Amino acid sequence: MNREQVLQQIGAGKSWDVLVIGGGATGLGTALDAATRGYSTLLLEQEDFAKGTSSRSTKLAHGGVRYLQQGNIALVLEALQERGRMLQNAPHLVHRQSFIIPAEQMWQVPFYGIGLKVYDALSGRSSFGSSRILSARDTMNALPGLAVKCLSGGVQYYDGQFDDARLALALALTLEEHGGFALNQARVDKLLERNGRVVGVVVEDRETGNRFEVEAKIVINATGVFSDVLRSLDEPNAAPLLAVSQGSHFVLPKEFLSGANALMVPRTVDGRVLFAIPWHGAVVVGTTDEPVAGPSLEPRALAQERNFLMEQIARYFGRRPKASEILSMWSGLRPLIRKRGAASTASLSREHSVFVSPTRLVTVLGGKWTTYRRMGEDTVNVAAQAGGLPPRPSRTASLRLHGWVASAVIDTAQDIALSVYGSDRPFIEKLALERPELRELLHARLPYRGSEVVWAVRNEMAHTVEDILARRTRALFLDARAASEAAPRVAVLMAAELGRNAEWVEKQVKALAKLAEGYIYHGEAD
Repeated sequence: MNREQVLQQIGAGKSWDVLVIGGGATGLGTALDAATRGYSTLLLEQEDFAKGTSSRSTKLAHGGVRYLQQGNIALVLEALQERGRMLQNAPHLVHRQSFIIPAEQMWQVPFYGIGLKVYDALSGRSSFGSSRILSARDTMNALPGLAVKCLSGGVQYYDGQFDDARLALALALTLEEHGGFALNQARVDKLLERNGRVVGVVVEDRETGNRFEVEAKIVINATGVFSDVLRSLDEPNAAPLLAVSQGSHFVLPKEFLSGANALMVPRTVDGRVLFAIPWHGAVVVGTTDEPVAGPSLEPRALAQERNFLMEQIARYFGRRPKASEILSMWSGLRPLIRKRGAASTASLSREHSVFVSPTRLVTVLGGKWTTYRRMGEDTVNVAAQAGGLPPRPSRTASLRLHGWVASAVIDTAQDIALSVYGSDRPFIEKLALERPELRELLHARLPYRGSEVVWAVRNEMAHTVEDILARRTRALFLDARAASEAAPRVAVLMAAELGRNAEWVEKQVKALAKLAEGYIYHGEAD
């Protein structure tokens, strides 16, 4: 992806068939669906691809065991089908993960066992593996580090895990390969209307400050938690459609859960779901479900969320982690569709809906990462009709995403880091061979090397140190202190590629250090 080339396309003054606003999972999935149908497609993102919710998930491609418990069979069926498609279309980014549910009471063993057999049956041909009941001893052996004293047994089942930010980038790169265009740092601050219809937008290029107009036959609002903000540009008095919920996570050293299996607690003492999942050589623990007043680009874990996670870690792993052992702490926001009478955001459905305003602005709301592709298909179906586009079928169900490889070699921490590039991996390794200084690790506690920085600048539209350390690599989410310490090296490498000066390097390093502070747990005195 090349930002200047995309700007040239926009500057040519063409009118697009489909204009998508929002560069997260929903927007990228929608834009890719439109482009593969043959519609001329442009996507605009105000920050960076997957900057918000789409890089802050629990990293699960799953049907949703708890939705099954709630009786939402339709959502589970749809999500399980899409989970299978994610693995089929991006095996370099999505893989099967084993989960263990520990049963502390005897009745829980058959209860969870029967429920997960239903989950297996709903998976059908897209099953990731059959669930099975475990003895207490087998459960403890499967979860080294588990400190539950009274254990009656457990249940093992299989779901999917993926790298969310890297999958978002794969969607953007696939969009380009199919004739679409995506531009980051492009903020929409006004809608263009003509004869009572939305016909385009006014965009600010946040890198240059330049403003320009873009016209399209149909405009799609796929901005996630910011959807109501964009809707207000169209209908200033429109009632909000979203209830925003926050989910926070701690990242711990792998010693807390040293095996290959993940822990899943379907119902904690206060009714929430808890996961502890191996991810990129660390352990992600979460998530919470707290209502918040509105959207933000950098949500921060609330005191009650931090306390909840601390209590659950102590409950299941035998001790509260030290502040230095919490490698990173991050939060994401969920765009849930409002429902009258809902007792909490946890009770709101993760289903999606598509709305068309009187001015024919199309808005897609709700959903979750696993169903991004189906959300895109449904949205384009509605948008094509609203925009008068010729009807064409969706092609994304079996579309291989950029980087697709049948299998990847994963033996070391570096293999884990490089496996997410799929078929691009040899080119990154070639960079390191051509320039020995790019073989060096960015930091001793991180598996990433200089070659990945250069690759991301040249091919993945990375323009800031944050782009590299948060989303092109996952350094900030894996070890915030190490990411902050790696920032000077990353900034120097980027400056050489982008033609930036020492002042730019200094500003980037300071910006990353300030950002990383929000990911570092200092204890409850903070």
